[in-house]
Amino acid sequence: MFVNSENYIRYLKLWLITLFLLIILMVAVGGLTRLTDSGLSITAWELFSGILPPLSSLEWNNYFSEYKKIPEYQNINYAMTLAEFKVIFYWEYAHRLLARFVGLFTLIPLIIFNLKYKDRKFYSNKYYWIFSLICLQGFVGWYMVSSGLIENNDVSHFRLSIHLSLALFILSLIFWFILNIFKIEKFHKKISNLLLFFILKLIVLQIILGAFLSGLDGGLIYNSWPDMNGSFLPNDVKYEDVIDTQLLNNPSIIQFLHRFTAYVLLLFIIILNYTFIKNKYGFKSIIFFDVAILIQIFLGILTLISGVEIKYASLHQLGSILVLTSYILILYKNSNQQL
Repeated sequence: MFVNSENYIRYLKLWLITLFLLIILMVAVGGLTRLTDSGLSITAWELFSGILPPLSSLEWNNYFSEYKKIPEYQNINYAMTLAEFKVIFYWEYAHRLLARFVGLFTLIPLIIFNLKYKDRKFYSNKYYWIFSLICLQGFVGWYMVSSGLIENNDVSHFRLSIHLSLALFILSLIFWFILNIFKIEKFHKKISNLLLFFILKLIVLQIILGAFLSGLDGGLIYNSWPDMNGSFLPNDVKYEDVIDTQLLNNPSIIQFLHRFTAYVLLLFIIILNYTFIKNKYGFKSIIFFDVAILIQIFLGILTLISGVEIKYASLHQLGSILVLTSYILILYKNSNQQL
């Protein structure tokens, strides 16, 4: 049966929005997997196997035996029982199962769209970039996990930041496509690209520092705000530490940089708001972004002073999605590009 162009656009919108929500769910589950220290519970990649969880005692013991070989178990979780192992296993299993579903949900509709609308002007192969990036994300995920299987008690915080950054990039790309297909109105007058891209760099840097902080468990120290245990600077850091090659492995320094970048970002957001007021832009976009920033600041402080309670830390990570997408909306409205 022939499906007209209007139906295609409607199906495409539904697919993009659903995929957008699935990626958010993926990030949430991934964050909880990290926060519950569950990411190393499955020590093999299992690209095609592992779709079903262990169904027998033998299978469970095999998975547990493999986990016992890695440093995390030997140095930290050596007293863990099989029942406790099952809890962390299911977090990682859910993350991987969801990743498989996202991959299929990306590819299968694309193939259907391509077959039905191959010769129509509405179709574009640009959406295959989403699937390509999701495949890349699978490789990056395993690259991250593999860093914690041999010598380290945990995954590399550098690789963790790459994994999270790529997920947010995929999310941003899908959101841009959504804005494009809904034909969101652009600004009548352009804002300085220099200011906008500088703020974008600060947001990206803040997300990366947040991933570093999570990977180093740096939120477990200096659980006070606005001071760091009574001081603006961390009191366990010396001048030699700042110029050391291991600077980015120091959780105290990373927490300070995460705080300081937030202050700088807030300053430039105030400048951006002034630009909106001065040039009489529509306030809906900037208010959405401002609210996202205020929520994120509140959640960040709450996460810190609570000693990184999982519920607050998870919401703080999701808050970064709200900040990023609300800012992507501003970038889109200011652009001339139609991806």
